[in-house]
Amino acid sequence: MAKYLTKSLPAAEIAWIRFLVFLLIMGPMVLAAGKPNAMRSTRPLVQVFRGLALLSSSIFFIVGLGHLPIAEAAATAFIAPVFVTGLSMVFLGEKVGMRRWAATMMGLFGVLVVVRPGTAAFDPAAIFPILSALGWAVALVLTRKISGADREITTMAFTALVGFLVMSVVVPFYWIMPNTTQIMLGVGIGVAATVGHWIVVLAFRYADASVLAPFSYIQLVWVTLIGFFIFGEVPDAVTFTGAAIIIASGVYTAHRERVRRAQISVPAEPYPSV
Repeated sequence: MAKYLTKSLPAAEIAWIRFLVFLLIMGPMVLAAGKPNAMRSTRPLVQVFRGLALLSSSIFFIVGLGHLPIAEAAATAFIAPVFVTGLSMVFLGEKVGMRRWAATMMGLFGVLVVVRPGTAAFDPAAIFPILSALGWAVALVLTRKISGADREITTMAFTALVGFLVMSVVVPFYWIMPNTTQIMLGVGIGVAATVGHWIVVLAFRYADASVLAPFSYIQLVWVTLIGFFIFGEVPDAVTFTGAAIIIASGVYTAHRERVRRAQISVPAEPYPSV
């Protein structure tokens, strides 16, 4: 839906509608919680920066969709584990072994295969999914820092509020009056993103991140099918090869994380979804 809208609406407006719907959904949920401290955070600055990181991830990905095939944008965005590994070592003090670093570097190589810098097939717009992945990785690292400190509804409400307020300042400079179809698609994006986010939060109540992480790569299957049937996009063999390398890297990294957690007997922290 976002890719379809990028043909007629600016990314800022699409993101604004997405976070408006997010906020409209979260508002009644916060009120239904029946507690005045539903929006009270023990680490409000971390929540704000996390919201900004997720907002940047959403905007950069939407911009990338306007220039790239869906499958290529999605495959490139899966470079996030590389950023998470590096950021976790710097900001969380986590120790990263040689095996995880090797898998991380392999994932980076897979992204280079998809992007193909220095060749005629290279599209400068590929930088946008990479920036999106960086924003997503920052959000994951900040999620670890607030894990257990705030309730899930507080974290989601902060994300919705921060995204809506920031985009409300930006969107007047790009505003194009949407028609009924565009509004409906924008609402659909907001509902889909919110429901997906909430389902992932629920999933991490019952399983560790290292167990669930590999399932996120099923997204590549869906976007490839959607790209083909809706937009007539057929990824070439090089894109499939790069995507396979990225997936293998991510699955192995999740496996090593599971082994590490088992060795120190500490449950994995939850990873939300954009």
